Amino acid sequence: MTTTAMITSHPNPTTDLNVDLLAEAIDAAAACATTCTACADACLAEESVAELRDCIRTDLDCADVCAATATVLSRRTGSNLGTVTELLKACVKACSVCADDCEDHAEMHEHCKVCAQACRRCEKACTELLRAIG
Repeated sequence: MTTTAMITSHPNPTTDLNVDLLAEAIDAAAACATTCTACADACLAEESVAELRDCIRTDLDCADVCAATATVLSRRTGSNLGTVTELLKACVKACSVCADDCEDHAEMHEHCKVCAQACRRCEKACTELLRAIG
């Protein structure tokens, strides 16, 4: 079942949100959380692990923020727009910082390139959802 199908099958109405934007933000955040965790693990396996210490930290921070964002956005019962808005802002920031850090290592480490791409996707999706929320 797709995220969109799950959102639209929920008994609470979704007329106040663009379902496609919401689903993309959920999917991008969940994918980013997984990718950042995998990138941190790959960084730990590199010979130059000491040089990747900051990257590992930003990977793990971003993974945690993205996982929380995906989880909170998936909830349709009730509304806590203030929390959602602040969480989306935090996710945009965490993804931006992580992508910047991983892009610095992307030429040398393919996993950092993949991670930066996932972060940019999530950053874009959360930014678009924030704009739609107003």
